[in-house]
Amino acid sequence: MNYKEVSNKVIAGVGGVSNINSLTHCATRLRFNLKDDSVANKEALEKIPEVMGIAIGGGQYQVIIGSEVRRIYNEISPQLTPNEVTNETSQQKKGLGTRFIEMISSIFTPILPAITASGMIKAVLALFVAFKWVDNTGQTYQIINFIADAGFYFLPILLANSAAKKFKCNPYLAMMIGGVLLHPTFIAMVTTAKESGEAIKFTMLPVYNASYASSVVPIILAIWLMSYVEKFADKYSPKMIKFFTVPLITILVTSIITLIVLGPIGFIIGNGIASGITFVDEHVSWLVPMLLGGFFPLLVLTGTHYGIIPIGANNIMSLGSDAMVGPGNLASNIAQGGAAFAVGLKSKDKTIKELGISSGITAICGITEPALFGINVRFKTPLYASMIGGAVGGLFVGIFRVRRFATGSPGLMTLPVYIGEDGFSNLLFACLGSLIAFVVAFIISYILFKDDKSIEKELDDLETDIDNEVIQVYDDTKIYAPVSGKIISLSEVSDGVFSSGVMGPGIAIVPSDGHFVSPVKGIVEMIFDTKHAIGLKTDTGLEILIHIGLDTVKLEGKPFDVLVKTGDKVDIGMPLVNVNLNEIKSNGLEITTPVIFTNLNNKTELKECYSSSIDSGDLMMEVSVNE
Repeated sequence: MNYKEVSNKVIAGVGGVSNINSLTHCATRLRFNLKDDSVANKEALEKIPEVMGIAIGGGQYQVIIGSEVRRIYNEISPQLTPNEVTNETSQQKKGLGTRFIEMISSIFTPILPAITASGMIKAVLALFVAFKWVDNTGQTYQIINFIADAGFYFLPILLANSAAKKFKCNPYLAMMIGGVLLHPTFIAMVTTAKESGEAIKFTMLPVYNASYASSVVPIILAIWLMSYVEKFADKYSPKMIKFFTVPLITILVTSIITLIVLGPIGFIIGNGIASGITFVDEHVSWLVPMLLGGFFPLLVLTGTHYGIIPIGANNIMSLGSDAMVGPGNLASNIAQGGAAFAVGLKSKDKTIKELGISSGITAICGITEPALFGINVRFKTPLYASMIGGAVGGLFVGIFRVRRFATGSPGLMTLPVYIGEDGFSNLLFACLGSLIAFVVAFIISYILFKDDKSIEKELDDLETDIDNEVIQVYDDTKIYAPVSGKIISLSEVSDGVFSSGVMGPGIAIVPSDGHFVSPVKGIVEMIFDTKHAIGLKTDTGLEILIHIGLDTVKLEGKPFDVLVKTGDKVDIGMPLVNVNLNEIKSNGLEITTPVIFTNLNNKTELKECYSSSIDSGDLMMEVSVNE
């Protein structure tokens, strides 16, 4: 895989660097926060061989890559610069629920490797103790155990860093706030106060007796407050002493308000969530694991599953175990693997067989995106099978109140996190639930999956239809210049969406006047609301996009006087639009106009019929079919 080439195609597909507000990644996905999702070209992204699929949800535009996601991320991230300007218009269009899930996802996604490492070390240690390879009273156990505990104990500091990036404030000051909540002196004061019954006081104000180690909500509230305090301090501090006063005011004000007000509120909220979960677990323990087992693939498709994951982590840190999110997710992941594996075994197509088997194995190990997007969503019936299998497996683990004692991507690799103090009984039921989920999903998927011969025939017929259409449609189509000016190649265009060729082949013109005419005989198929681009379709079926200027969508149609409407028939040289080029330039935008052929394939050939400059109406290109 050429990581640089793939990263450039992905950047172009999401609308270029200028359309990216922020970027994070998880185990398999690039998670973009875009200024405008509509600018992204979903079809172009899906055509990239290394892209397994696109998911839009939770306020994120997610590009599923697979196990190589980190390498692609490492190629893209250096091209991005911190954007200090929040796209308020875009934010206002998003619902409150979407914005909340986006916030939670943005804060938790970067720290997942740390808590996953802690969870896996805990799992391995539990396995060693169960087989009596390590004495749980010895120093070796204690050292490994505190290494594993570090990720959970210092979770407020980790969350402070990622929350600071989300709320756009200083991450080092944010981590210092996390350190305030975990300082040994404060912890000792809380312990003493609980033993003596005397409250801690700051002047005359009481400080809540709470331990914030491994907590989630208090630090997020604290950094949210800090983002406003820091802005206030920066705005009103004298410029000459701002370097000293901003951090002073930020830390002191945020720390005191957090210890007295926000910390207790967050602590109570966290405990309230834990109490509610305990109530559900005691009365209907099967309900949540069954629902999550069945519907988790849909949550992954929309990206909203990252709003669920923190609840599981909070359960472990507050209650010592998680009987809902982890077990339900385990059943879902195993079921997805079973459904994809069945497709791999049944299919006669070599590519589908390899993808089904390999992605099925990956899914039962805990990473489901290759199976979900490569097989299950693609063929539909495996998705239904995985949802049924996940629900049945989730019901089983719920009835037997299976619980996990550490975090990690739910799958076979993390089954040791189900080893509890009562030995292997909890692990046994987790394994049985996983087996049930796999078998049910496998059987249903194997029965319902459409025979690969039919699929292959449909693909062959489709390819034949396309080839026939190309031969009938595009043969000897001539394209004339839509405007006078200088011709440049697409690779010279400064906008990556066009220069990369993801929208199709073509050329670009730097116009010398603003009078644009039809380059072909056909119909006006589309006119953008902002009037900056027109789509034409020739009588022979060739589709052409004339995009006047770069980033001119921002001008909201002001420089453009469109002379036709959608559905109008046009002839060569017929006026389409008059453009005020000077107004485009005065707004700091380029007038370079890409002319793109959006429905060509490898059966066609573009013949250039121009020199470095051209006049409106001159023959510019010919499209013919390769014999």
